[in-house]
Amino acid sequence: MQNLQDGQKVQVTLVRSPIRYSQRQKDTLKGLGLRRMHNRVEMVLNPTLRGMIFAIQHLVKVEVMDAETNEASS
Repeated sequence: MQNLQDGQKVQVTLVRSPIRYSQRQKDTLKGLGLRRMHNRVEMVLNPTLRGMIFAIQHLVKVEVMDAETNEASS
């Protein structure tokens, strides 16, 4: 996972199916608002969200949003 700081705007994309993973990881995805494959959500980081992303980092792709243009950069 990248060096993410609180207050950064990030885009989280579900890139792997949660099938065969624990219900806890599925619930974490649901809590982030990720419902189906290739679904994206934008959010501002805080310690809680960083922990959720860390727990499911093998299922998602995280991109930091550029503050000026609101475009994702890997």
